[in-house]
Amino acid sequence: MSAPDQAEISRRLEAAVTAMTKLENRYDVTIICTTDDHQANFWMSKLGKTEKEGEFPVVIAVSEDWGGSGAGNGLGTLYAWQKAAEYAKENLNGLDLTAKLGDGSISAALYHTAGKGTRLAPLPASENNNKPGVKLPFLGSNGEPLTVLESVVRQTGIYAPSRKGRLSVYWGDQVFLPSVESFAYTPTHHADIMCTLLGDTAPTPEEWTEQGLDKYGVIAVMKAKGDGSIPEAAQVEKVDHATAVQMLGSLGEIGQVGPSLGSFSVSAALLTALCGEYKTELTEKTAKLDTDPHFWMPLTLSEADYIRLMEQKGIEKAESEAHYKRMATFKSTFDKGENMGLFGAVNVGKSACWWDYGQLKLYSKNSLLLLDDANSESALLRKFLSISDAPTTGKEGDVELTHSYMFASKVGTGAAKDSLICQVETKEISSEGAIIVNCVAPKITAGKGAILYNVMSDTEIVAKDGEVKVEVTSEAGESFVLSSRMDIDGGKAWKNVVETNDMTFEQVHKKNKQADITKIEETRAAKRRRICEGL
Repeated sequence: MSAPDQAEISRRLEAAVTAMTKLENRYDVTIICTTDDHQANFWMSKLGKTEKEGEFPVVIAVSEDWGGSGAGNGLGTLYAWQKAAEYAKENLNGLDLTAKLGDGSISAALYHTAGKGTRLAPLPASENNNKPGVKLPFLGSNGEPLTVLESVVRQTGIYAPSRKGRLSVYWGDQVFLPSVESFAYTPTHHADIMCTLLGDTAPTPEEWTEQGLDKYGVIAVMKAKGDGSIPEAAQVEKVDHATAVQMLGSLGEIGQVGPSLGSFSVSAALLTALCGEYKTELTEKTAKLDTDPHFWMPLTLSEADYIRLMEQKGIEKAESEAHYKRMATFKSTFDKGENMGLFGAVNVGKSACWWDYGQLKLYSKNSLLLLDDANSESALLRKFLSISDAPTTGKEGDVELTHSYMFASKVGTGAAKDSLICQVETKEISSEGAIIVNCVAPKITAGKGAILYNVMSDTEIVAKDGEVKVEVTSEAGESFVLSSRMDIDGGKAWKNVVETNDMTFEQVHKKNKQADITKIEETRAAKRRRICEGL
């Protein structure tokens, strides 16, 4: 099969983004898994519910009230599903999600939003640790700045029509446009995982190294055996070509491989079986299990290979051996039924388009993509956001705009060049190559590469070239400005005091824990109104 040319790839990406803008491409049930009840309440209100309780689509947000270091994304997925199902029965007229998923009448998606967002610092601090609530410098359908999570929910909805009777699981900071011929598909396995398959044949040892497959979790799809059986896939982590071939040999001949994206879907049957298998842990809220090392790898690899890979992670042989045996028993008793495999792959295409907002530099780059006319992805992003106009050059009121967008803003005078300005109110503005989101002040000045975020002041706000300034607000209404720079990696500087700050990013994160973010939103809105009245 010949590789698609650039024109065909462009057509596929265009088709994908067009589908994302259609309201019918949404999951019947959207579940948001948060770190605390305040965040759960925020997202229930933010994403809304249908007017008639019990009708679809519905949104349910639940918190992962699990001790220690959390449940892990494996047990966390099962726990969030059970909490959502319980909530639906109690609050949505006895709605039985488990039964409806089981009979294939609904599709459901779960979004994991936990995590500190260290590499996106300091933006999550301004949202009081509500990382998926970080605002993008664009408007959503409600006329408010679009959040990262809202953009991910919009994008992933294109898989909903293909996944009736399945729970899809996603992570909340990355938008992608698949480049495969058709993103619609008929599931053939009880679990399938998204990946970027790199070709129609298995890579050579040289290609394995060139593609960096020895550095990632890799999904390998086996060739059909010709006996009518459904080809299975398997997951291996950070191994060279020879090791992968040896490990997967018992499954058959490798057909295609590619790095895993982590996101997956499971059938109602497998979901129910896993909840049953881990009933004790889910009831007692004990243990921490992740999908890749604790579900997919023991279900698809041999015992010896699994133990070997887990030893590389520092896990004792006895622990891995016991867990493998448990999953082997589970696998032997799970009824796959006819014409269904256990573990498969969903290819998004090696030319897929990626907009990652999980790092500060990528937040800036993929937001300013909206202004990059020379990049074909810019037009795709505009379509994704339902923006029909090109960047403005000319007067908008008394503001001189040069190749910039100004959304839901009220600006008296000034100039903006190559900038994104969203929900801003000021008498005077001066910006170049900057991103300004939800800011209010008598005068705002932002230099090249600067980001101003949630800053509200009675006096002038200034961000020099490359500076990042956000405002952190408490429930009591107290606030302070937290600063950084575009060349500072928040992950590496997490425990360090940077710029003129009084606290580290880590200290601010701890201070923000269990913050009532809905109340803080109200406090921030009141402050905004007060300052705006004085402008």
